[in-house]
Amino acid sequence: MKVLVTGGTGVIGNGVVAELLRRGHAVRLLSRHAADDAKQWPDEVEPFDGNVADANSLHGAANGCDAVLHIAGIAAEEPPEITFEKINVGGTRNIVTEALRANARRFVFVSSLGADCGSSDYHRSKLAAEKIVEESGLDWLIVRPGGVYGPGDEVLSQILKLVRALPALPVIDDGEQPFQPIWFEDLGKALVTALERSDLTQRILEVAGEETTSMNDLIGRFGTLTGRDVAKVPVPMPLANLIVKLGAKSGITLPADETKLAMLADENVLTGENALQLLGVDATPLEHGLRALADAIPESLPHDGVGAMHHKRYWADIATRHTPQSLMTLIRDRAAEIIPIEFEAEPGTPQRLDFGVTLTAHLPLRGNIQVRVELIEATRVVLSTIEGHPLSGVLQFSTEPVDGKVRFTVEHWTRASNLFDLIGMKTLGQPLQDANWRRVVQNVIDASGGTANDGVQSSSRTLDDDEAARIEQRSKQMVQERLRAQSADEAQPQR
Repeated sequence: MKVLVTGGTGVIGNGVVAELLRRGHAVRLLSRHAADDAKQWPDEVEPFDGNVADANSLHGAANGCDAVLHIAGIAAEEPPEITFEKINVGGTRNIVTEALRANARRFVFVSSLGADCGSSDYHRSKLAAEKIVEESGLDWLIVRPGGVYGPGDEVLSQILKLVRALPALPVIDDGEQPFQPIWFEDLGKALVTALERSDLTQRILEVAGEETTSMNDLIGRFGTLTGRDVAKVPVPMPLANLIVKLGAKSGITLPADETKLAMLADENVLTGENALQLLGVDATPLEHGLRALADAIPESLPHDGVGAMHHKRYWADIATRHTPQSLMTLIRDRAAEIIPIEFEAEPGTPQRLDFGVTLTAHLPLRGNIQVRVELIEATRVVLSTIEGHPLSGVLQFSTEPVDGKVRFTVEHWTRASNLFDLIGMKTLGQPLQDANWRRVVQNVIDASGGTANDGVQSSSRTLDDDEAARIEQRSKQMVQERLRAQSADEAQPQR
């Protein structure tokens, strides 16, 4: 089956595309930057650049497709261009029109649990979109998932990052409002099965995980996973609404907005049948999903940061018995010992630099931070920072022969992750960072059993716009290549 997937780059879409490929389906990915977005997937994913809010841009998107899986939507508005009416409602109308034109009869629409009874503008827009689908004349099916969590989701991933970074977290009222999240891979399986099941048509299915949780419960669970004891500070709902309104008017980005608060107050949980059973999907236990999420927060790359991009180098020319290759192997094997910050900050944190692993460290006054290994070569290892790190960028360890010695170099290309971190780096951050990387180079000298007569050397410069743009592009390509390699392994069609 050839399937047009809209919104395939978000949390839900990532789970759906992977599952479609595993089952041997062909995928056409529709997004505003599909040609770039599709690079994280194997060649079976065909890109189509388009915007669901622009009907003209969608012409031809469904040509040759047997089905449409419509996921694209927003949970927060950025008026005047990005609104629920334009994206959730108008976008659905435009996709339905394109499916009808191309005769892609099977149409599965991803709505939201609570669309029929929720009080938020988001839920009302999803209900309006459902009506468009129901009246389309297509072979339709509507799936209403509970809150979907997975790498980069807007709720549970945010709570996890805050638990890692802060000594205390606000909770609304008593923090016991129930909700029923679903792991993104479970939803991916459910949606692909729904697409394939010809006996399921003209129906609305509700799906969610088997367990109900709350803000208090999640803070406790994440505290256990991260080894952090985080206090909870109750905030009355009226005060929370006032804070987010003031934040929105001031241009300040907060972890919650009016829509999320309204959805929290709705206490969306299943009141009827969980269609996961109907679709043959065993729900991932919440404990297992949260543990997987702890190592799956997305990268924070140079283009995600603020301020100027800086390139810093720290190196030493070491007289040692090691070759560049054997020294890099030593560095990879003894990374937790060589890097002088606590790399046992969370239970189960990897201690060795291997492809794709996520390492968690503890920084005083900052909390737990993470880096991910994006590239492994014989004499080079490249890591990226993860959302929640004070820096957005990439870090490289390399070894090379120089005049009969082995030069070990630490380099990083970074921006501050946000305005707060920019201020922090200009005060305490830079001296501490400089001392840390000098210590790393000295530790490599000591571990090698060699000497470096010139000691640890360093340089620092600010990149111009052209240089910064090249680093941004290279770092994005590197992450896409890692995702592509991992996706190729995970998305092998079922036999």
